[in-house]
Amino acid sequence: MGIKWDEFFVTGDPLILGAQISIGLTMIGLLAGITYLKKWKWLWTEWITTVDHKRIGIMYIIAAVLMFFRGGIDGLLMKAQTSRPEMEFLNAQHYNEIFTTHGVIMILFMAMPFLIGLMNVVIPLQIGARDVAFPQLNALSFWLFFAGAMLFNLSFVIGGSPDAGWTSYFPLAGKEFSPGIANNYYAVALQIAGIGTLMTGINFIVTILKMRTKGMGLMKMPMFTWTTLITSVIIVAAFPIFTVALALMTTDRIFGTHFFTVSGGGSDMLWANLFWLWGHPEVYIVALPAFGIFSEVIATFSRKSLFGYKSMVYAIVGIAVLSMVVWVHHFYTMGSGPAVNSFFSITTMMIAVPTGVKIFNWLFTMRKGRIKMTTSMLWALAFIPTFTIGGVTGVMLAMGAADYQYHNTLFLVAHFHYVLIPGVVYAVFAGLYYWWPKMFGHMLNERLGKWHFWLFNIGFNVTFMPMFFLGLKGAVRRSYTFSVESGFSNLFLLSAIGSIILAAGFAVFCYNIYWSIRYADRNISSDPWDARTLEWATASTVQYYNFAKQPEVKSIDAFWYMKKHDEGLSLSDSEIKKIHMPSNSGLPFIMCMFFGIAGFFLVFEWQIATVIASLGIIAGLIYRSFDYNDGYYIPVDEIKEVERSWRNKKGEVNKHVS
Repeated sequence: MGIKWDEFFVTGDPLILGAQISIGLTMIGLLAGITYLKKWKWLWTEWITTVDHKRIGIMYIIAAVLMFFRGGIDGLLMKAQTSRPEMEFLNAQHYNEIFTTHGVIMILFMAMPFLIGLMNVVIPLQIGARDVAFPQLNALSFWLFFAGAMLFNLSFVIGGSPDAGWTSYFPLAGKEFSPGIANNYYAVALQIAGIGTLMTGINFIVTILKMRTKGMGLMKMPMFTWTTLITSVIIVAAFPIFTVALALMTTDRIFGTHFFTVSGGGSDMLWANLFWLWGHPEVYIVALPAFGIFSEVIATFSRKSLFGYKSMVYAIVGIAVLSMVVWVHHFYTMGSGPAVNSFFSITTMMIAVPTGVKIFNWLFTMRKGRIKMTTSMLWALAFIPTFTIGGVTGVMLAMGAADYQYHNTLFLVAHFHYVLIPGVVYAVFAGLYYWWPKMFGHMLNERLGKWHFWLFNIGFNVTFMPMFFLGLKGAVRRSYTFSVESGFSNLFLLSAIGSIILAAGFAVFCYNIYWSIRYADRNISSDPWDARTLEWATASTVQYYNFAKQPEVKSIDAFWYMKKHDEGLSLSDSEIKKIHMPSNSGLPFIMCMFFGIAGFFLVFEWQIATVIASLGIIAGLIYRSFDYNDGYYIPVDEIKEVERSWRNKKGEVNKHVS
């Protein structure tokens, strides 16, 4: 597109210059550290080429923590800009870029990988499997997500960040109003990451339907497995829509087509419909696994089976169906007409019913339970009232006539943060504190965990509760400043103070990870929580083959049943057979590199270079089709040695240590 080389790097803003220097120094430090410690071979063989679902899940989680930091910095910058009237900390263009990247990163590159990471670690263990159905495809899924995330974040320092909002509405996102290459990053990076997510959905559907251990019928699956299955179905239904929309956006911007250009015979409303046909199911793609996490945590720390298991399953299925027929409530104000608005108003209110069923099921699970106030349980308890606020305000927004007043105000911003942060981030924290021993062989510090909980929870409410009142007073969203006469100053300042408390909570969480890695006790039970599901019938950390002998399931809460009836906990030498495992592969990482390079060239509209780089992708696919590596077998003696290292002298799973 004829970009000048002196325009290649983003310059002229001291904040971006500081970020560029920080990124450069960090990269140099990492490379120097890995070289000094001679860890390149270890990094390649143990992590980059791994197809182990547990390690892939951990890499997803590490990436999500980094993206949380990046998206959080964007949020703090926005709050600094709006902390006082007529502030000049950020100019309008920089503010537009920051709130665009904040939304995309937090939803697609933070929430999604956090949840998919936990799904990768936990789901095969919960169903008694040794891996996912397609291990190498699972690795490719992660590396495509990683390529998309890195390409999107590169826009911050090379070429310029997207600036049309996280929804990237046309005509603003078109070449007429955004002539640079910034919004090409949005179109291309999200396609690459989205392909990886679609592969993940297919992989988990096959894994859950075909690889459950003996006796585990569908109605004996743990609730987190159920929510992962339904989430994967929604992914397969919704993500192709977004992929097509992004492909059309790419051709509009790069090749001059007019799918969304009104002056060229296209329709900007076509983008809005396609985006939200994916975008609203996406809310439940991140919310349903979170509901599964809360179900596991609440049942474990209430010392009771989940109340109303079947009704929970039916509620999840109902949410999945309704999630596909509510998308128009995102643009009531765009002239769809009263009949259409009324239909989608009704479906939006209906989806509150199965969600409410789940809330009551959790409450009844806790009723008469012997509740243990761990950090995980605190996150689950805090979720219920805060998410309910988000749900009630969502019903308010569901009313078409009222939405004309609410829609373009900070009331809506407060609403979706009250849905997504309690409904996703609280769940992620609950899940991390709960499953951390399975991943790393030690627990996160509970005292630091409670500091993290209180700072984050208080900071969240102080940040976003004032925004409801700002919205009702008429403060519009997407605005980078406001006047003294508006009367918004005090509430905006209170919200900014809340964001600092919120950031302090996240900082304590990061410190907790560091402290626990260095000082936490490694001599812990393989079942420290007295848990209920099969992942706790393994070692901490989990042995690479998961189960020496796949368990037989006779009840919901299979591990709890095994402990209660003293069945299936022991393992004799005669029961151990050699285990088949998939081999590591560098192909997913190599294909990720080609995807990233081709995507970068396409962003800059260097079409010949894009075609050449794409040949590497095609070569990778051809190579994979002729790959006859069938994996390897773990010998019996090696399995015996591993099992003896963590079982007791009778060959039993170590009993819970209260």
